[in-house]
Amino acid sequence: MTQEAGYHYQVIRRALEVIDQGGPHLSLEQLAGEMGMSSAHFQRVFSTWVGVSPKKYQQYLTLEHAKTLLSERFTTLDTANSVGMSGGGRLHDLFINWEAMTPGDYSKGGQGLVVRHGWFDSPFGEVLAMGTDRGICGLAFSDEMGRDAVFADMAKRWPKATLLQDDGTVGAWVNAAFGKKETKLHLIGAPFQVKVWEALVKIPSGKVTTYSEIAEAVGSPKAVRAVGTAVGKNPIGWLIPCHRAIRKSGGLGGYHWGMPIKRAMLAYEAARSEA
Repeated sequence: MTQEAGYHYQVIRRALEVIDQGGPHLSLEQLAGEMGMSSAHFQRVFSTWVGVSPKKYQQYLTLEHAKTLLSERFTTLDTANSVGMSGGGRLHDLFINWEAMTPGDYSKGGQGLVVRHGWFDSPFGEVLAMGTDRGICGLAFSDEMGRDAVFADMAKRWPKATLLQDDGTVGAWVNAAFGKKETKLHLIGAPFQVKVWEALVKIPSGKVTTYSEIAEAVGSPKAVRAVGTAVGKNPIGWLIPCHRAIRKSGGLGGYHWGMPIKRAMLAYEAARSEA
């Protein structure tokens, strides 16, 4: 990922804050002026990042957009399964293959596992990427929580693993992940968590589903709260698209790496899908 991608996200992030304060009816000139940019420059940044006008994007950034997604772009996981969306197929515009850690290995807390890591720019701000020799095991976004909190959060998930900084190896995986190229994931979690994460991977880009639908899909229809917890503990943001899980009411629910990032991801995907 280039520094330009990170810069564009910072513009979007600031725009979200301005829209929250001033409402979705701000003009292009007002929105650009609030961020100290010319209208033309602001328009170019938006077009490069998402492919639609700032005015259209304002609609995607509003909280009401979640309800629109739910009514117009809701998808059941049974449907996803029926059309052949699985871990080995083309999912949410990315090629993903996953391999899950066995329950026995998980219980060891990552003992004997080498996890490489590095910090990189992404379309959604700075990201901490982590991976084993089997693939990416962590993508965490730091803009809302800060570097120290994000690193501590990820490191404690595998307390006995050996952590090594390796920007070269991990950087290649990150470029593939955000460049829509074949990407391998190493899911490291408890068995129920892994089942939930596998269900999330089957939600297509530009679509959403509900926590209750995920509970149905994993064979535990009454475990909606447990599903929500598992979604929140997803260590691989973006690639395992927990941002596409919302409440049955149309509310966005939560997002471990910060609600502005979740809203930006949903808006980014919806806008690109429409474009």
